[in-house]
Amino acid sequence: MSNPTSEPDPSPTTWVPPEGSWASSAARRRNMQAIRSRDTAPELLVRRLVHAQGLRYRVAVRPLSDLRRTADMVFRPAKIAVFIDGCYWHGCPDHYVPPKTNPGYWSDKVARNITRDRDTDERLQAAGWLVLRFWEHETAEECSAAICHAVTSRRPKT
Repeated sequence: MSNPTSEPDPSPTTWVPPEGSWASSAARRRNMQAIRSRDTAPELLVRRLVHAQGLRYRVAVRPLSDLRRTADMVFRPAKIAVFIDGCYWHGCPDHYVPPKTNPGYWSDKVARNITRDRDTDERLQAAGWLVLRFWEHETAEECSAAICHAVTSRRPKT
């Protein structure tokens, strides 16, 4: 029995995005919200291997306090910032495929990410930091070996 004072259910086929949303559908919105900005599978693999070599680091912190950007791994005494970039979000020259849906928005976003990455690299290098960038498709073993070599060679001698 229905309640005569209740409002009718909105049609499930009519989706209205929240105000200011960029999503083209409810499914797209859920998908995009599920994308992780940290603790991705490639990051976790590299971190596990580096940790197994006895190196300790900070995760998802600002290398410089006045830089509003975080690195995936930070080795403060050695002044090394590690970034493990996703092929799509950071425009990998080998694997980036321009989007078919809303290409203007997403291509511009990736271009802004690339510009921000270069700016971050320049600012960290100007402050005396070594910036190591890896693509998500690179093997964790190669990444961790490069990180361990860089950290041990730059570690302050005691």
